[in-house]
Amino acid sequence: MHRRNLLRGGAALAFLAALPRRLYAAAIGYPRLLDGPMVGATTPESFSVWSRASGAFGVAVEYATRRDFADAKTTAPVAATQENDLCTAIEVKGLRPDTDYYYRIKTDGIDDRHQPLAFRTRTAPDRPRPIRIAFGSCARVQLYPEQPVFEAVAAMEPDLFLWLGDNIYADSDSETAFSALYSRQRNVPALVPLLRSVPQLAIWDDHDFGYNDSDRRNGAKAMTRRLFDRWWANPASGLPDTPGIFFRHSFGPVDIFMLDGRYHRDPPSDPDSPAKTMLGAGQKAWLKRELKASKAAFKILASGTGWTLAEKDGDSWAAYLHERNEILDFIRDERIGGCLGISGDVHQGELNCVPWSEQGGYDFYDLVSSGLAQYLAPKFVDQHPEVRLRAPWVRSANFGLLEFSFDPEPRVELSIRDVIGASASGKPVVLRAADLVNGKQSWRAAIDPHELERRERVERGGSYYGGE
Repeated sequence: MHRRNLLRGGAALAFLAALPRRLYAAAIGYPRLLDGPMVGATTPESFSVWSRASGAFGVAVEYATRRDFADAKTTAPVAATQENDLCTAIEVKGLRPDTDYYYRIKTDGIDDRHQPLAFRTRTAPDRPRPIRIAFGSCARVQLYPEQPVFEAVAAMEPDLFLWLGDNIYADSDSETAFSALYSRQRNVPALVPLLRSVPQLAIWDDHDFGYNDSDRRNGAKAMTRRLFDRWWANPASGLPDTPGIFFRHSFGPVDIFMLDGRYHRDPPSDPDSPAKTMLGAGQKAWLKRELKASKAAFKILASGTGWTLAEKDGDSWAAYLHERNEILDFIRDERIGGCLGISGDVHQGELNCVPWSEQGGYDFYDLVSSGLAQYLAPKFVDQHPEVRLRAPWVRSANFGLLEFSFDPEPRVELSIRDVIGASASGKPVVLRAADLVNGKQSWRAAIDPHELERRERVERGGSYYGGE
């Protein structure tokens, strides 16, 4: 009996082996995707799709405006190679602005039988309309494999999601460790629908750059940068003469400046001085040049670490105040309106402000989200940002939300959202583009009355959370 079964099995294998390669592959469910797909950068005429194949095959994107794919087109295949760990990022071009597109991946010309349904995404707008941008940081899949916060993010239907670092917690100089954790994070069930439909852009922080609090001395940074570029589908990565992962991305009337605060960072423990840098000379010159060139109503400066004094003894811009203030002075002196900051890292949600209106500029806001899937740290009781606008959020995972509108005038609402998407920062802070111009003080109108009372108590010599 066993011999007859073996013979029958051998005959079946021989039959399959005699089939043409593609029919044989389809019959056994191979080739296919190991990770992805994930939507990357979009423009009004294009979107990009990242994926990781199960072998060294040609990978293509089939796309259509109709759900039944009656008007489908297919990109030229891109080779998934062993040298790039079988990852590809394919740009789909020649599209219509602000339009829904259905897409699916073909590996070696074969539809992935494990992902039979098409996915949907949308190209970027080419004119002003309401825009919703969500962001966050700190996702430790080793401790939090479920990550329900991404279901809340997806329910908000954002136009874009920004990863602000510690997107994985590799804490290693091993390429294998980074790749394994990237793969695990990409396959978190709650996250997968968001990756497939919403454009994703990313920068890093210390735990996905190297080890905790690592800086330019990280001996593995060339490797970690190569892997970062491999696993994300950003529109650019540094400059030819300045390595790093920084770039500018335009989305409608909003320009996003994604900054690399690690590759060129001087050690935080070095004494602060005009020569001390987080960005490095090349990236800082690029940032100034791109800010000056931007015509966007709003300009988001995205940093892995906080912009204010909240982390004065920590790993943030508070240890690089000369350089931070140089940037704020440049914005003031060049009359560049509409700038605001977002950041992560700190394991709590915050909404703070640097009152640069007192220096002849305008108030610079910092909306902070951390963590997406990480333990929270109520260290705010010992922190003193220049202006704390809302009580910090430490009760659950959280994400940041920026909601832009342009009719009748450009404005943005800033809020922290909790693990179910509810507001975790009370009443959102609402800013008009007209508030973000030189000489305009706006923080007093934006601050929560309880936080204003605490701030004034400190100014009288009392304790922020205590009595007089």
